[in-house]
Amino acid sequence: MSGPIDFLKTRRSVKPRDMRGDAPSAGELETILTVGARVPDHGKLAPWRFIVFEGEARARAGDIIAGIFVKRNPDASADDVARAHESLTEAPLVIAVVSSPKPHPKVPAWEQQLSAGASALNIVTAATALGYGANWLTGWFAYDREVLTALGLAADEQLAGFVHIGKSEKASEDRPRPALADIVTKF
Repeated sequence: MSGPIDFLKTRRSVKPRDMRGDAPSAGELETILTVGARVPDHGKLAPWRFIVFEGEARARAGDIIAGIFVKRNPDASADDVARAHESLTEAPLVIAVVSSPKPHPKVPAWEQQLSAGASALNIVTAATALGYGANWLTGWFAYDREVLTALGLAADEQLAGFVHIGKSEKASEDRPRPALADIVTKF
Protein backbone atom coordinates (compact mmCIF):
# COMPACT_ATOMS: atom_id res chain seq x y z
CA MET A 1 0.00 0.00 0.00
CA SER A 2 1.11 3.49 -0.66
CA GLY A 3 -0.04 6.92 -1.60
CA PRO A 4 -3.53 7.92 -0.50
CA ILE A 5 -4.08 4.92 1.77
CA ASP A 6 -0.85 5.52 3.70
CA PHE A 7 -1.75 9.21 3.93
CA LEU A 8 -5.17 8.39 5.39
CA LYS A 9 -3.73 5.80 7.78
CA THR A 10 -1.27 8.31 9.23
CA ARG A 11 -3.34 11.53 9.27
CA ARG A 12 -3.19 13.27 12.65
CA SER A 13 -4.75 16.35 14.13
CA VAL A 14 -2.48 19.27 15.02
CA LYS A 15 -3.25 21.39 18.07
CA PRO A 16 -4.16 24.96 17.09
CA ARG A 17 -1.65 26.31 19.64
CA ASP A 18 1.08 24.57 17.60
CA MET A 19 0.01 26.25 14.34
CA ARG A 20 2.04 29.14 13.03
CA GLY A 21 2.77 30.96 9.83
CA ASP A 22 0.58 31.95 6.99
CA ALA A 23 -2.93 30.81 6.31
CA PRO A 24 -3.56 28.86 3.12
CA SER A 25 -3.47 31.05 0.01
CA ALA A 26 -6.72 32.06 -1.69
CA GLY A 27 -6.23 29.25 -4.21
CA GLU A 28 -5.52 26.69 -1.49
CA LEU A 29 -8.56 27.88 0.48
CA GLU A 30 -10.72 27.46 -2.62
CA THR A 31 -9.37 23.91 -3.02
CA ILE A 32 -10.04 23.10 0.65
CA LEU A 33 -13.61 24.41 0.42
CA THR A 34 -14.21 22.64 -2.90
CA VAL A 35 -13.13 19.34 -1.33
CA GLY A 36 -15.30 20.17 1.71
CA ALA A 37 -18.32 20.44 -0.57
CA ARG A 38 -17.58 17.14 -2.30
CA VAL A 39 -19.22 14.74 0.13
CA PRO A 40 -22.15 12.32 0.12
CA ASP A 41 -25.27 14.47 -0.20
CA HIS A 42 -28.47 12.48 -0.70
CA GLY A 43 -30.94 14.64 -2.62
CA LYS A 44 -28.24 17.14 -3.66
CA LEU A 45 -29.41 19.46 -0.87
CA ALA A 46 -26.02 20.94 0.17
CA PRO A 47 -27.10 20.75 3.83
CA TRP A 48 -24.00 22.61 5.02
CA ARG A 49 -22.22 25.86 4.49
CA PHE A 50 -18.93 27.37 5.55
CA ILE A 51 -17.91 30.49 7.46
CA VAL A 52 -14.26 31.48 6.98
CA PHE A 53 -12.44 33.26 9.80
CA GLU A 54 -9.06 34.69 8.83
CA GLY A 55 -7.08 37.76 9.77
CA GLU A 56 -8.97 40.19 12.01
CA ALA A 57 -12.21 38.21 11.66
CA ARG A 58 -10.78 35.69 14.15
CA ALA A 59 -10.37 38.42 16.79
CA ARG A 60 -13.84 39.83 16.05
CA ALA A 61 -15.30 36.36 16.61
CA GLY A 62 -13.22 36.17 19.79
CA ASP A 63 -14.82 39.43 20.99
CA ILE A 64 -18.24 37.81 20.57
CA ILE A 65 -17.22 34.58 22.29
CA ALA A 66 -15.51 36.36 25.19
CA GLY A 67 -18.41 38.79 25.65
CA ILE A 68 -20.93 35.98 25.92
CA PHE A 69 -18.54 33.98 28.13
CA VAL A 70 -18.37 36.90 30.58
CA LYS A 71 -22.15 37.26 30.47
CA ARG A 72 -22.51 33.57 31.38
CA ASN A 73 -19.62 33.63 33.89
CA PRO A 74 -19.53 37.08 35.52
CA ASP A 75 -16.91 35.93 38.05
CA ALA A 76 -14.56 34.46 35.42
CA SER A 77 -10.87 35.17 35.80
CA ALA A 78 -9.07 37.42 33.34
CA ASP A 79 -7.16 34.33 32.12
CA ASP A 80 -10.41 32.46 31.40
CA VAL A 81 -11.80 35.46 29.51
CA ALA A 82 -8.56 35.72 27.51
CA ARG A 83 -8.77 32.00 26.64
CA ALA A 84 -12.36 32.48 25.45
CA HIS A 85 -11.24 35.42 23.33
CA GLU A 86 -8.41 33.39 21.79
CA SER A 87 -10.67 30.45 20.86
CA LEU A 88 -10.35 31.13 17.12
CA THR A 89 -7.06 33.06 17.02
CA GLU A 90 -4.39 30.41 17.52
CA ALA A 91 -4.52 29.03 13.97
CA PRO A 92 -4.16 31.44 11.04
CA LEU A 93 -7.38 30.14 9.46
CA VAL A 94 -10.57 28.69 10.92
CA ILE A 95 -13.46 27.33 8.90
CA ALA A 96 -16.79 26.83 10.64
CA VAL A 97 -18.82 24.02 9.13
CA VAL A 98 -22.49 24.84 9.57
CA SER A 99 -25.05 22.05 9.44
CA SER A 100 -27.98 23.53 7.56
CA PRO A 101 -30.57 20.78 7.00
CA LYS A 102 -33.26 21.38 4.41
CA PRO A 103 -36.82 20.06 4.80
CA HIS A 104 -37.16 17.02 2.56
CA PRO A 105 -39.67 14.15 2.55
CA LYS A 106 -37.05 11.48 1.78
CA VAL A 107 -33.84 12.78 3.35
CA PRO A 108 -34.00 12.96 7.15
CA ALA A 109 -32.22 15.75 9.02
CA TRP A 110 -29.89 13.20 10.66
CA GLU A 111 -28.59 12.10 7.27
CA GLN A 112 -28.03 15.73 6.32
CA GLN A 113 -26.16 16.35 9.59
CA LEU A 114 -23.90 13.40 8.83
CA SER A 115 -23.18 15.00 5.47
CA ALA A 116 -22.02 18.14 7.32
CA GLY A 117 -19.71 15.96 9.43
CA ALA A 118 -18.31 14.38 6.27
CA SER A 119 -17.71 17.88 4.95
CA ALA A 120 -15.73 18.83 8.07
CA LEU A 121 -13.58 15.72 7.70
CA ASN A 122 -12.98 16.44 4.03
CA ILE A 123 -11.81 19.94 4.96
CA VAL A 124 -9.38 18.47 7.51
CA THR A 125 -8.12 15.94 4.97
CA ALA A 126 -7.72 18.50 2.18
CA ALA A 127 -5.81 20.91 4.41
CA THR A 128 -3.54 18.09 5.58
CA ALA A 129 -2.94 16.95 1.99
CA LEU A 130 -1.83 20.50 1.16
CA GLY A 131 0.79 20.33 3.91
CA TYR A 132 -1.09 22.16 6.67
CA GLY A 133 -1.96 20.99 10.13
CA ALA A 134 -5.68 20.80 10.80
CA ASN A 135 -7.93 20.16 13.77
CA TRP A 136 -11.72 19.83 13.96
CA LEU A 137 -12.93 21.21 17.28
CA THR A 138 -16.07 22.47 18.96
CA GLY A 139 -16.04 23.91 22.50
CA TRP A 140 -18.88 25.31 24.61
CA PHE A 141 -19.43 28.20 22.21
CA ALA A 142 -20.19 25.80 19.34
CA TYR A 143 -23.40 24.90 21.19
CA ASP A 144 -24.32 28.30 22.59
CA ARG A 145 -27.27 29.68 20.61
CA GLU A 146 -26.36 33.31 21.36
CA VAL A 147 -22.83 32.80 20.03
CA LEU A 148 -24.12 30.94 16.98
CA THR A 149 -26.62 33.69 16.19
CA ALA A 150 -23.92 36.36 16.58
CA LEU A 151 -21.68 34.41 14.19
CA GLY A 152 -24.46 34.38 11.58
CA LEU A 153 -26.17 31.01 12.03
CA ALA A 154 -29.92 30.80 11.54
CA ALA A 155 -32.14 29.39 14.29
CA ASP A 156 -32.45 26.03 12.50
CA GLU A 157 -28.68 25.66 11.93
CA GLN A 158 -26.10 23.96 14.12
CA LEU A 159 -22.34 23.99 14.10
CA ALA A 160 -20.65 20.76 13.06
CA GLY A 161 -17.41 22.30 14.25
CA PHE A 162 -14.54 24.68 13.68
CA VAL A 163 -11.66 23.41 11.54
CA HIS A 164 -8.42 25.16 12.55
CA ILE A 165 -5.75 25.21 9.83
CA GLY A 166 -2.11 26.30 9.90
CA LYS A 167 1.48 25.20 9.54
CA SER A 168 3.15 23.34 12.37
CA GLU A 169 6.86 23.10 13.02
CA LYS A 170 6.24 20.47 15.66
CA ALA A 171 5.70 16.82 14.75
CA SER A 172 2.22 15.76 15.71
CA GLU A 173 2.15 12.81 18.07
CA ASP A 174 -0.21 10.00 17.34
CA ARG A 175 -2.73 9.03 19.96
CA PRO A 176 -3.78 5.52 20.85
CA ARG A 177 -6.24 4.16 18.31
CA PRO A 178 -8.79 1.44 19.05
CA ALA A 179 -7.90 -2.10 18.09
CA LEU A 180 -10.15 -3.29 15.28
CA ALA A 181 -10.98 -6.37 17.34
CA ASP A 182 -12.60 -4.03 19.91
CA ILE A 183 -14.79 -2.11 17.45
CA VAL A 184 -15.62 -4.53 14.63
CA THR A 185 -18.21 -7.27 14.68
CA LYS A 186 -19.49 -9.43 11.85
CA PHE A 187 -23.18 -10.12 11.44
